[in-house]
Amino acid sequence: MSDRLIIFDTTLRDGEQSPGASMTRDEKVRIAKALERLRVDVIEAGFPIASPGDFEAVQAVAEAVRESTVCGLARAKDADIDRAAEALRPAARARIHTFIATSPIHMREKLRLEPDEVVAHAVRAVRRARRYTDDVEFSPEDAGRSEPDFLCRILEAVIAAGATTVNIPDTVGYALPDQFGALIAELMARVPNADKAVWSVHCHNDLGLAVANSLAAVLAGARQVECTINGLGERAGNAALEEVVMAVRTRQDRFPCDTGIDTRQIVPCSRLVASITGFPVQPNKAVVGANAFAHESGIHQDGVLKKRETYEIMRAEDVGWSANRIVLGKHSGRNAFRTRLRELGIEFDSEEALNEAFARFKELADKKHEIYDEDLQALVSETAVVTGQERLRLVYLRVCSETGETPEATVTVAVDGEERTATARGDGPVDASFRAIESIVASGTELLLYSVNSITTGTDAQGEVTVRLRKNGRVVNGQGADTDIVIASAKSYINALNRILQGEPKTHPQAGDV
Repeated sequence: MSDRLIIFDTTLRDGEQSPGASMTRDEKVRIAKALERLRVDVIEAGFPIASPGDFEAVQAVAEAVRESTVCGLARAKDADIDRAAEALRPAARARIHTFIATSPIHMREKLRLEPDEVVAHAVRAVRRARRYTDDVEFSPEDAGRSEPDFLCRILEAVIAAGATTVNIPDTVGYALPDQFGALIAELMARVPNADKAVWSVHCHNDLGLAVANSLAAVLAGARQVECTINGLGERAGNAALEEVVMAVRTRQDRFPCDTGIDTRQIVPCSRLVASITGFPVQPNKAVVGANAFAHESGIHQDGVLKKRETYEIMRAEDVGWSANRIVLGKHSGRNAFRTRLRELGIEFDSEEALNEAFARFKELADKKHEIYDEDLQALVSETAVVTGQERLRLVYLRVCSETGETPEATVTVAVDGEERTATARGDGPVDASFRAIESIVASGTELLLYSVNSITTGTDAQGEVTVRLRKNGRVVNGQGADTDIVIASAKSYINALNRILQGEPKTHPQAGDV
């Protein structure tokens, strides 16, 4: 067994399957670069055949990333594999990840194929992928509910066909740690050519056991874990990268392996993903939550002051927590602004984008005395949206809210460059603003979620608002930040509407017959 644990990050693919977590091409590239700084071994950039937009995003990531391996997902279909290979062509290191379901219920009800046919499809897919790259991964979907004898058969066949990584997914989050670890050990012992491939796991969190199952598999011999930043993913999510990495790093007395992750990049990467997807991190989230290293109990505080290790098993600085902040005012220069952003791992593709962000920074500096790193992340995310091809733009907002009176909002929105104004009343200033915007746009969307999160502390903190809209079965998130929460709300609503108007529906990566 190798003492190196490979970290395969699927935030851009499986993480994006969270309802409302759809990312643009440029957002995917920003996250991919952050993952590269984190020293992730493999970045699964998307599912190229799902849509032209997904193809372009995988291609853009393949062009931008030089150190990490870039991976594309493909069903066991010739067209999927060829499309993935085309998208990955610019990559310095490329991997094709192909899969087919192997559980009785999936083969019978979804694929409508006999076991022999499933094996044939899997072998054909791996062989076709090997035409394009020597790095091929195969996954038997729903392996956690598959019959071990059949898993041994199909895994032996795909390894013989050229698969260099075999991944065992607990697709529906059904496994328990002792059971899952035992399954990995059994498969590695029974498959005759098991030593010819890296064994990997991909666990879902439906029972809150994704990380526990992944770690049990590592102890049983798996040497790749598929995970996501903040545990992002469809349904209850995936194994959280930060938890897997820090568990292995902290408990070296139990794990005979370690990762190559630069753990100091964990918190910055977590914040970036939360900002782009609009999925805030809960305060008590392990490693990256705001309270992860906070102590309120008197006994705990006393112990930490005397000896940190009494109540802290990790150092906050080792995972990227710091007190670093930028304190710039209206007289600060562009160079200081650019320098701090570079320190945060943020680069601009053009001078125009930098100037737009700097102008917004100046506007924010007029409202806030101190600008924190979190403010800069939100500001850059907003700039990326504004400099994109937006059809809607907030021009003006005025609200009137007083005790005993129905709140009223007047909004001016530029629609394809033409300014339109409307006034509406609502249950509150935010509701009135949304109604006024909707009277202009007439989008016909349904509001699923409205969430407010304080970016930093203090009464002058920016509020970050996330809204989730649905139209014709498509779900998107929108984000907006401002020191005025009503303005932030209007920005987030318009951001979501822009995504609805611009976006292209995608095929779910596991949809369709094989």
